[in-house]
Amino acid sequence: MFIGVDHGTVGIRFAGLNGGEVGGVRVFELLRKKAAEMDGEEIIREVEKGLKIEREEIDLLALTYSMGDGFSTIKDIKKVRNRGVRNEKAGSTVGGGTKVFDAIKNAGIPTIMIPGIHAGSEKIDRRIKFFSHCASPEKVGVAYHIDRKGFNNFIFADISSNTVTMSIAKGIIIGAIDACLGSPGLYQGPIDLQTLRDIEDGRISANDAFSNAGVLRKEWIKASGGNEELAMDALSLFVAMEISAMRVLMKDYGVDAREYKIFLTGSVGEKEEIKRRIDRLLDVKTETITKYSAAIGCAEIAKDVFYGEKTILGIEVEWD
Repeated sequence: MFIGVDHGTVGIRFAGLNGGEVGGVRVFELLRKKAAEMDGEEIIREVEKGLKIEREEIDLLALTYSMGDGFSTIKDIKKVRNRGVRNEKAGSTVGGGTKVFDAIKNAGIPTIMIPGIHAGSEKIDRRIKFFSHCASPEKVGVAYHIDRKGFNNFIFADISSNTVTMSIAKGIIIGAIDACLGSPGLYQGPIDLQTLRDIEDGRISANDAFSNAGVLRKEWIKASGGNEELAMDALSLFVAMEISAMRVLMKDYGVDAREYKIFLTGSVGEKEEIKRRIDRLLDVKTETITKYSAAIGCAEIAKDVFYGEKTILGIEVEWD
């Protein structure tokens, strides 16, 4: 059995993939707040129960954690320092993700870690490296799941607590835009001028500002009376704009719009009403994939690395 772990903002999603080529995928989600209240052994038992497996059955597990910006190749968990992050001062901190990481490592389960996409990534467009961080590790899982479906050129937007859009050309990740740079999600988003003023005046920290700049937390939505329809309209517009930015990058790589598909995923991205709005704005037919795509893709990475794959979407594998 091969396991993939998606370290999301609200929950940690797990996918189990058997050795067969067809079917055999099991998924479940553990809320980060619940995980934070459990000890390591309880977490492992929860994983065993959720995926209906025994830990001894796991051939290889592919783990994502936080920003994943402290390394740039796929590595054994034992060879990654500081849980794979430069520091843990960015994004939402609950403690559940750390508990899961430590539980898996301490259980001795064969585990590889997936890096995020950042300025130290080898194959991304050198212009994109202007930004220190582009996408967290689980987005590599989403990309690989789409790749395994037979697509070589594509763009996807993962829309949930935050929004990340990534472009893949000729089987290589060439760039991505994170919520702190572009479109907001439900809870997290970019820091605008007024927020900068609030930070400078000491009313809020930069991290808290990012964590509360999503369409459901922004003061703007409160001023509108909490109009959720307006929030979804705005989110769809910003996501469509972000996808359009990635289309510019794809064109610069010689990939015509007729040669690639656009996918939507995430707890918001899989909703039909969001898809309709984005399709109208972009005048395209996007394809929706399950919010478990990141976890499933990571399980697929674990399987292929186990059987000898040396590169994943341009990311080097250092595991044997």
